Amino acid sequence: MAAAAFNIAAYSDALVVLGTAGIVVPVVRRLGISPVLGYLTAGAILGPLGLGSLITAFPALYWFTVVDADNVAGIAELGVVFLLFLIGMELSFERLKAMRRLVFGLGSMQIVASTAVIGAIAYQFGNSPAVATILGACLALSSTAIVIEVLSNQGRMSTTTGRTSFSVLIAQDLAVIPLLVFISLLGASNGSSLVTSLLLALMNAAIAVVGIFIVGRVMLRPLFRLVASSKSSELFVAATLFVIIGTGVAAAMAGMSMALGAFIAGLVLAETEFRKAIETTIAPFKGLLLGVFFFTVGMNIDFREIARDPLWLLLSVVGLIGIKAALLIGSARLFRLPWPAAIETGILLGPGGEFAFVAVGMAAALGLIEAPVAAFILAVTSITMALIPVLALVARRIAPKFKAAEVPDPELAIAPEATTEHAIVIGHGRVGQVVCSLLDQNNIRYLAIDNDARAVPEQRRSGRQVYYGDATKPEFLTSCGVMTAKAVIVSVSSTAAIDEIVRQVRALRSDVVIVSRARDASHARHLYAIGVTDAVPETIEASLQLSEAALFGLGRPSGLVIASIHEKRDEFRRELQQAAGKVQADSTTHAVRRKTRRPAETKR
Repeated sequence: MAAAAFNIAAYSDALVVLGTAGIVVPVVRRLGISPVLGYLTAGAILGPLGLGSLITAFPALYWFTVVDADNVAGIAELGVVFLLFLIGMELSFERLKAMRRLVFGLGSMQIVASTAVIGAIAYQFGNSPAVATILGACLALSSTAIVIEVLSNQGRMSTTTGRTSFSVLIAQDLAVIPLLVFISLLGASNGSSLVTSLLLALMNAAIAVVGIFIVGRVMLRPLFRLVASSKSSELFVAATLFVIIGTGVAAAMAGMSMALGAFIAGLVLAETEFRKAIETTIAPFKGLLLGVFFFTVGMNIDFREIARDPLWLLLSVVGLIGIKAALLIGSARLFRLPWPAAIETGILLGPGGEFAFVAVGMAAALGLIEAPVAAFILAVTSITMALIPVLALVARRIAPKFKAAEVPDPELAIAPEATTEHAIVIGHGRVGQVVCSLLDQNNIRYLAIDNDARAVPEQRRSGRQVYYGDATKPEFLTSCGVMTAKAVIVSVSSTAAIDEIVRQVRALRSDVVIVSRARDASHARHLYAIGVTDAVPETIEASLQLSEAALFGLGRPSGLVIASIHEKRDEFRRELQQAAGKVQADSTTHAVRRKTRRPAETKR
């Protein structure tokens, strides 16, 4: 009896999926291929429409293919639930508020425009208005998983392209919920009009969102506080899984998608202090469940559909990417995004996305879309998704060519005026600005040099004598009056730039005072060796300031504290100079330096 009750088919199918996660995905990672594409490809090859369709002719394939997609459908649905929960965790209300212009402006425009254009094309091919709307909305979505992975691997999420792409993807992820609700209600509408079904979908979605949100705000934070107080990682894992699946089940019982409940739960928990702990907790489950989801998505890809009419399929792939890219580029330009970012974002988001499989599959199961149409749409979507890494490389090559020629600010062309007995401050960042402020307070004439083309005009308009140029070039240093300057102060942060500037200044003037910023003691010794008069190591100065504050806080007399700090600074200076092989013979310079400190000490 026990052997008869054992469902070997279900376990063999689960083993195929787990084997894919354990064997296939590590291989594709090593080859530099996206794991998402690995799961999609494995699902298409090992699924019932791939090698699984050959089991009758080759029985041995039974152990290497998925026989029945329903055997892993439950786990795959949990994958969707986890994906929406994670999207909710990534968003948070604060993040949505900060990005609202691009999310609700550009993102909404892209969704509406793409849905309208693609839906109109689908309607021209004989689909009903409802089906055309579903197809348009499904194909308007892009692949959050693959696009974000590509941008993250390139370290470009913080760029204009990265922020714009992420904002549009957020809008698309938000649109998934009403789309799924709309499809489910349309399938049960019994002939109701499209407008009626849409209104019902939006109303039910709003009720579900408000209800789950209110309950979540009231109960989830206290629940996690209680669990966290137990100091048990096992209970924390259990509570996290309970919230994700529980809110999904609650939404399903209300007639909504499970993903809706999980999404709202993630959105609520993103505002709590437990966000990072929850993300860490679900990381092991996330990868596996999302992998199962994409594996089952791949099982919907029918290679026979690709072979049936490859030319028409190719035209559809090119058309989908071209239409969406063109609409998004135009929308991005309306929002005044630069051409390179607009073009790259359009090409990245031109392909279809994973939720097209979910929505089209749901519509096909409800009888809203015919099986051949659904198979063709999924084939188009899968091919475009597989092209995303290639399109990303193409976009990075094409986009810079559309960069508009920048008109240089006329402030940058202003040449330094001829002057003598002045100080030259090289670098007008945060450190350089403090130096210039003190020179102003002491009525010392100076001119500042910086190579930041954006910052220089702003600083000049605020009244500072800042000039644009490259201080590593002797000709530019000469034009700034280095031959008649009294001192050169180097405040740039790059060690390579500091070294080159010091060498060039010292080559032009052997007698000019050079005071330079240094990264640490080792860099300071090097600067003394190549000719600086004084080097100021950041690490040593930070330790001296810390010591000074500590001594004051411990109640030591201010005069003794200041004297000890100055003595320690001189001690460091002597050690660094001696280590650099430089004999400190200029007693006059040190006498002058001590005199200039005394007024400040007295005042303090």
